[in-house]
Amino acid sequence: MSVPRRSALAALLLTGCSRFDLLNGANALVPGDGGVRRVVEGAAFGADPRQALDVHAPAGAKGLPVLVFFYGGSWASGRRQDYGFAARALAARGFVIVVPDYRLVPHVRFPAFVEDGAAAIAWTRANIAAHGGDPARIAVIGHSAGAHIALLLALDRRWGAAATITAAIGLAGPYDFRPFEPGGAADAAFAGTADLAVTQPISFARGDAPPLLLLTGDADTTVRPGNSDRLAAAVTAAGGRAEVRHYPGVGHIGILLALSKPFRGKAPVLADTLAFLRP
Repeated sequence: MSVPRRSALAALLLTGCSRFDLLNGANALVPGDGGVRRVVEGAAFGADPRQALDVHAPAGAKGLPVLVFFYGGSWASGRRQDYGFAARALAARGFVIVVPDYRLVPHVRFPAFVEDGAAAIAWTRANIAAHGGDPARIAVIGHSAGAHIALLLALDRRWGAAATITAAIGLAGPYDFRPFEPGGAADAAFAGTADLAVTQPISFARGDAPPLLLLTGDADTTVRPGNSDRLAAAVTAAGGRAEVRHYPGVGHIGILLALSKPFRGKAPVLADTLAFLRP
């Protein structure tokens, strides 16, 4: 795909008019990431229709490490079907990938979407062996609001998932983002929370946290790179392991698009994730 065509596709994605259909279609046209199947579709981990997940795995998967992928969307939008490109990229490299939906604002507020993330991990721990994954090796990865959910689950023991999570990767995540912009996405998502400190992953930085990899684009004006820098510094100061990668010229959506085949040259997001998980 030529540079102008990639730019046109990126522009459409940024407008939100394609709901990632164009990206998944273009991704399928480029060779690579083969041998992956969706082995579970719409498995329920709760009673709400949004509490469902898909599982993607390479053919013949058995005892493979597991990644639970949480997508972004300002805690207010998104669907698991849109992220097949990310699931296939990771599964093709030897992982079983779980992509859960979660309840969205304004139908719920914090902490409902974090509770859903914890329930998805509990389902994964109980069921993933039947689909080729190793329940003793479950890591989390997320983009934007999904990175916020992933890192809260990894750091805050209250949700019951931290002991299960072996590593956490965040792409352009908000981890230390107070004060909220009045009327903005965070203001809506966390309205009514008595102690706003508990909404911030940085509040739970600890030395015995699972290893963290925080990826950020220096051109991101939606979630500033300082979120990643401050969380990494806090975990490191507490004696834990946290690494940060800055990608010059990469914006908030670009860091996610870099997982797809048409945009993989934008930043080594996939390579850095694999190197972190396989030191």
